Amino acid sequence: MDRQTAIYKQWRHAFKLDPDREIDDDRLDAICMSGTDAVIVGGSTGVTFDNTVDLMSRIRRYEVPCALEVSSEEAAVPGFDHYFVPLVLNTDRSEWTTGRQIGALRKFGAFIPWEETSAEGYLILNGDAEAAKLTGARSSLDAETVTAHLYMADRLMRLPIIYLEYSGVFGDMALVKRAARLTTGARIFYGGGIDGPEKARLAAEAAHTVIVGNVIYDDLAAALSTVAAVANVPPVG
Repeated sequence: MDRQTAIYKQWRHAFKLDPDREIDDDRLDAICMSGTDAVIVGGSTGVTFDNTVDLMSRIRRYEVPCALEVSSEEAAVPGFDHYFVPLVLNTDRSEWTTGRQIGALRKFGAFIPWEETSAEGYLILNGDAEAAKLTGARSSLDAETVTAHLYMADRLMRLPIIYLEYSGVFGDMALVKRAARLTTGARIFYGGGIDGPEKARLAAEAAHTVIVGNVIYDDLAAALSTVAAVANVPPVG
């Protein structure tokens, strides 16, 4: 599957659920029936085979596309519509760019559904985020350095997705807009600090795909309101 025909190419809005966080059936039903384009399963810590397969089996009762962000070997669960393999671009720790990935490929490379698997280049831009602390991401990047990372990911590495992750705070939408303009093939995913329709709208005006996560657990009504807010914004060119 090339990056022009991949399942996520048309996604404008996706909810992200953490297998390590509890979500009751009513809340999950509301998320899966909300009209979102997809549900992504993934988290930074506490993700196991058991909690991932449990969440997947519950989501599978619905027709919404379901993807897995493979953050550990233990969480590589079969049965998802698509798989994202994160590569943290702004860290000096090679284990988060190639090390863990090579280790997993040595074991499972022959069994990976390559047509449904995509590399996902992460730029973690909030130093207080759990993912930044875990991976040692250098989050204080000026615009020129972010641009260099975008050129590397989009034009040299030809990654299909670049994920601008602010996790917990609302990011710099001017920078996100610039990223979407600079990329020639990669799709810009944005996540972080979306707590209602207004921020969802602003993110949708900047990024190709808006990812809504934490607010699901804090304010379900606000989370659900982001679906229509994003749908009302024309796709980013």
